[in-house]
Amino acid sequence: MRRAPDTLTADMFEIPHEAGNLPGALNINTQLRALISDEIKRSTHSRYQLAARMSELLGHEVSKHQLDAWTAESREGWRFPLEYLPALEVALETHALTRFIADLRGCRILVGREALEAELGKIEKQKRELARREKALKKVLGEDE
Repeated sequence: MRRAPDTLTADMFEIPHEAGNLPGALNINTQLRALISDEIKRSTHSRYQLAARMSELLGHEVSKHQLDAWTAESREGWRFPLEYLPALEVALETHALTRFIADLRGCRILVGREALEAELGKIEKQKRELARREKALKKVLGEDE
């Protein structure tokens, strides 16, 4: 059986590149609104539930009206506040917005087990490098095994 391509998972061997530094290259208003809107649609929670969860996490009121305004292209004056990003992602149960920002900056994020596995890989690489250096030093000292 043929599986649909996975468009959400980045290729782990793809080298990340920063977005260009040309004027306007980082104007992400439309993309951010669309991404937030898509993530809200993908969520199993209503906009009211998401706003209530964000309000709880932030300690002050966030309304469904605000969520609507942040995602509507016609509401140019309404911009999604960066300080709300963690609360929105927790409410949505996603890291998609953080990944979007990381991709713009030429970065990748690792979450949970991925982060631990990356750290383990880094330690393994350091061990190999130390073993190589130890062998080279022993050779210079005439202590070859």
